[in-house]
Amino acid sequence: MTNLNPISAWQRLLAQPNESRAKTIVVAFLLSAVCAVLVTAATVYLRPIQTQNRAAEEQLRLDRLLSSIPGMADIVADAGGNALTSVIVDLENGRAAEGLTTQALQGALDDPQNWTQLAPEQDTAGIGARPDIAQIFILRQDDRISLLILPILGSGYNGPIRAMLALRGDMNTIAGLTITDQSETPGLGARIEEAEWQSQFAGKKIADDKGTLRFSVARASANTEYEVDGITGATRTSNAITRMVRFWVGPKGYGPLIDAVRRGEF
Repeated sequence: MTNLNPISAWQRLLAQPNESRAKTIVVAFLLSAVCAVLVTAATVYLRPIQTQNRAAEEQLRLDRLLSSIPGMADIVADAGGNALTSVIVDLENGRAAEGLTTQALQGALDDPQNWTQLAPEQDTAGIGARPDIAQIFILRQDDRISLLILPILGSGYNGPIRAMLALRGDMNTIAGLTITDQSETPGLGARIEEAEWQSQFAGKKIADDKGTLRFSVARASANTEYEVDGITGATRTSNAITRMVRFWVGPKGYGPLIDAVRRGEF
């Protein structure tokens, strides 16, 4: 009669020679299972810490962005640091997302139902899917929005590029742009992190008088009020910046929100 006792089975397995095929397969399987459990546990345990670190890094980048915009740091300081407010917006209708707090945002973004798959002709930023909700930052003066800070995302040469785009109250003038995360080629595309390159964005226009999106990173030196200088040897990264800015100010990005601000409805 076969002995089904697991302890006895384990002892019989250990008693087999190390060259045994069955022993090798079982040990390899158990080792893989233990490693998978450890990696999963580490991921779950470290996720809140990673989220906090990412939020702290974004806040630092946001502070730097505000500091780079002429006069903005003084306005925020005069208001006691409370001038800038955070809002969760519904990208589909350009309104504030009801009943959703910043604390619950990450949980909502973890739900695939809160993402919209993009058709290839829509996906100019190369992101595949767009979140339906996003946390933005607003500066108001005299009941009108004077500055809108929008997180944006695009696909670069080596991986995702994340940035914050600041728009003036006319919703057509760029107040500044800061890169918050990128993995482009060091010395080439990674130069998008350089403050000198990012400083070119202030004052650039997004669209012409007819509403046609004109903003772009030029192949060489900028020649129009819609362009910033290209980065030598980093054409793909430059094009990625162009595409991601155009996508997020367009109808599948923050377009509905921008239209609502222009109408004075936000």
